[in-house]
Amino acid sequence: MLYILLSIVAIISLIILFTYKRDTKSNYSWLEFFAKGKDAGFSFGELQLLRKLAISAELEDPSTLFWSEKQLDRCIGELIKKAELTGEGRNQETQDFLSKLYEYRKKIEFEHPRYKKGISSSRSIGETQPIKVLVDGLGVFKSQVIANSDRFITIQKPNIPAQKGMINWKGKRLAIYFWRKDDAGYVFDSYVLDEAMARGTSVLQIAHSDSLFRTQKRRSIRARTHKPAYLYLPPAEEPPEKVEVKPGLRCIIEDLSDTGCAIAIGGKGVEGLRIKVQFEIDGHPVVMNGTVRSVEYDEEKNRSLLHVEALPPSLNTRNRILAEVFGVKPDYNYNLFNEDESNTEESPVLSMEGSNESK
Repeated sequence: MLYILLSIVAIISLIILFTYKRDTKSNYSWLEFFAKGKDAGFSFGELQLLRKLAISAELEDPSTLFWSEKQLDRCIGELIKKAELTGEGRNQETQDFLSKLYEYRKKIEFEHPRYKKGISSSRSIGETQPIKVLVDGLGVFKSQVIANSDRFITIQKPNIPAQKGMINWKGKRLAIYFWRKDDAGYVFDSYVLDEAMARGTSVLQIAHSDSLFRTQKRRSIRARTHKPAYLYLPPAEEPPEKVEVKPGLRCIIEDLSDTGCAIAIGGKGVEGLRIKVQFEIDGHPVVMNGTVRSVEYDEEKNRSLLHVEALPPSLNTRNRILAEVFGVKPDYNYNLFNEDESNTEESPVLSMEGSNESK
């Protein structure tokens, strides 16, 4: 039995050696390709397919697809085209392989310094950074960084309800939480140095910290978009990806990922609300169910940006969303509603007051 197994391994090795040793067109060593692909976690069968895709995409150095997003995107695009032409797009094996390629694609991008390198000092926090402030004995409140100097951080004074009474801010201990774009969440402890006025706004000057705790690293790649969509409030018992035939509340998807999205609506949004968003990708309806985790409300424009955490989508839906996020398909322009995309509607339901935090 061992002799047979060794013989099979030897035969496969010889096939690779003589068949793929050099590509006559580019004089490229396919042995290197298979070695790097194996190290990346792909099976021999998957590497055979990737080899064909690399040739079809005319990659000068096929092994670059194992570390270059651009080259891998070209190969994924070739796979999608092939699947559409042959009808294999509905094949479970094709969808599984696409999903594996997207996971590898995310892994490559997350290796970039902008995702891996965090900050350790509050002196690195940028101006206008939204923050959440935990005030000892009072609760959690929204705020924003107004200015950041070497001596202290100036933040907008939290809007404390009048029934909480007068507050002596000087010396008050705070816990600060914020999400840094394309990075992670951070938490640090501080205290109020002084209360002041800046640019006509009541502010707090708080102490710096060189002990920022990094939490909740980004799990997905987000793509900026301006995609028209319909928003619904789904019944609890409804299937998560049920396609609606009637229009809902018009809205705009401002950014999109396989784990959630940001949606612009008219009116004041509500945190904690379960919603459903329906939109199109390349003419196919896509449904995303999720929960509104946070709301950015612009009082002057009476508009809200809802940050939605999505329920895990089906494999096909996830692959379709990631194709859009990574831009591996042609840029088709569909107008789902045949109307001005800048229009949004105010929803009576979404205008309801209510939140666990002060606005």
